Amino acid sequence: SPLPPAYFGEGITVVGDRIWQLTWQDGVAVEWDRATLRPLREVPVDGEGWGLCLLGDRVVRSDGTDRLFFHDPADLAGTGSVAVTLDGAPVSRLNELECVGDRVWANVWQTDDLVRIDPSTGVVDAVVDATGLLPAGQRAGTDVLNGIAHVDDDEYLLTGKLWPATFRVRLPVPPA
Repeated sequence: SPLPPAYFGEGITVVGDRIWQLTWQDGVAVEWDRATLRPLREVPVDGEGWGLCLLGDRVVRSDGTDRLFFHDPADLAGTGSVAVTLDGAPVSRLNELECVGDRVWANVWQTDDLVRIDPSTGVVDAVVDATGLLPAGQRAGTDVLNGIAHVDDDEYLLTGKLWPATFRVRLPVPPA
């Protein structure tokens, strides 16, 4: 089933036999049945929806600011938030999220930077500069880096809005 046409869909995450999908500015998230891809319900979300991932027993959401928001995976009720910092300075424009182990990866919108965040403190403990991943000759008509998917160990899939390719990369960052 398609997302209702009035909504602008954003991040998704799988929680057991369900999928949660954010809407960008509509103030709701849609819960889908994973097997049938049919919508089950809509729940209110306070603020914008940019990225979403499952970290253990909580869902993590970004809204384009310097905060990560935590939600109950059963109903997306808010359970708190944390400010994200790098060397003591706020890191804003947090966008696409990918939860890996006990860390949250985020791309910083309109940059080629990926940051790894300790969600218990909000501190960025690794930065990856993905500049040049999409060669300059292929950048015409594309948009920003905007896709992160963990494959296995230190391997990830990275892509962007309107990018003609997805790249399988190793992120050789220090262990968390």
